[in-house]
Amino acid sequence: MYTSLSELLEFLQDNDVKFIRLAFCDLFGVQKNISIMPGELPLAMEQGISFDGSALPGFMNVESSDLFLHPDPATLAFLPWRPSTGRVVRFFCDIRYPGGSPFEGDGRSLLRKAMADARALDLSCTVGTECEFYLFRTDQEGNPTRIPHDQGSYFDVAPLDKGENIRRQICLTLEEMGIQPEASHHEQGPGQHEIDFKYASPLQAADNLITFKWAVKVLAEQNGLFASFLPKPFPDRPGNGLHVNLSLFRQGQNLFRNPDTNTHSRTSEAFLAGILRRVAECTAFLNPLVNSYSRFGSFEAPRYITWSHQNRSQLVRIPAAQGDLRRMELRSPDGTVNPYLAFALLIQAGLEGVADDLPLPPSCDLDLFQAGGDADYPALPQSLGQAVSLARESSFVRSVIPARTLEYYLKIKEAQFQAVLNAPDGGAEEEAALFARC
Repeated sequence: MYTSLSELLEFLQDNDVKFIRLAFCDLFGVQKNISIMPGELPLAMEQGISFDGSALPGFMNVESSDLFLHPDPATLAFLPWRPSTGRVVRFFCDIRYPGGSPFEGDGRSLLRKAMADARALDLSCTVGTECEFYLFRTDQEGNPTRIPHDQGSYFDVAPLDKGENIRRQICLTLEEMGIQPEASHHEQGPGQHEIDFKYASPLQAADNLITFKWAVKVLAEQNGLFASFLPKPFPDRPGNGLHVNLSLFRQGQNLFRNPDTNTHSRTSEAFLAGILRRVAECTAFLNPLVNSYSRFGSFEAPRYITWSHQNRSQLVRIPAAQGDLRRMELRSPDGTVNPYLAFALLIQAGLEGVADDLPLPPSCDLDLFQAGGDADYPALPQSLGQAVSLARESSFVRSVIPARTLEYYLKIKEAQFQAVLNAPDGGAEEEAALFARC
């Protein structure tokens, strides 16, 4: 962290930095950026760099379109895949109005508020993500195919696992960017992989996830492959999930399960109960595509709103862990989320549970993949349309997501659902377009 602008500028000069990427996310979690020269950084830090908010869906109207990017110095990172001379760095940015007030559609601002609300209760959270993706071959023109890079399966090694060098390259690249991967391996599906990250503050974890997806896409392309985070690329093979691990602390003490007594603190129980109470209403943000709902109920992707110790068929499991690694693992989200909005909703749902002293329902130890439709438990939404309806009716979601941002987001998601529902090809064309983008 740099104590002054002059110190930061000196660092950039000493490291031959010629381009600065100012990065942010749109409403749907898609990374955007603008490049400036180092000489413009003082202006960016003091006044922000303007951009046309009306050009991004859900941000601004054309008659009042100016927004400003303000770099967050804590997010400085080199882009290792760019040239080593005339180097390129990236800052994540906060989005503000011309007068300097936060833009209500800025996910980083909403997540910061959730973190501040937790601090007001003398609580803090850390987040660790486990993100899955497929690697596909490309054709002679570099376009993605549906041919997996290999035919490996869970925890395979070379030569069945043909992606180990790319995973290695991804992990080393992320380390150069200040992100700490914990583990990487081949997943169940052919050409499917997972990389897990060390826990961090919610804001840093969201920034890291956006950076991770970018690095995976870039490095896959450099290796002649295409990386896809589409939740369900194949109907009969495992989908891509994003497992979100949440730990809860008070005065440095982890409040989740004590491995010696196999008990949780009352606060962590209420926090988990709050998430279970609101998760269906938040699902339009945790699973934002029509394709997301094809993943539920198979290959360890949950269908029901339940929790358990270690049982992987549940929505939430409490893994066997000690110390700072004690946590809850939410298994329904996928990698197409806007992580800032998703994490903000989860934290606020947990805090609401704490404020209401909500009792935790009994754990479920059934194998719900075998129970199928006979399971006597509330279910997650089974379509994007249903998820949008629940979000629109939710006073909780409205309390977290500003009205204009929420209305636009749900309007777009409802339109996406209706387009697939009414498509003569059953949505095959839309799914193919999603595959190429995700």
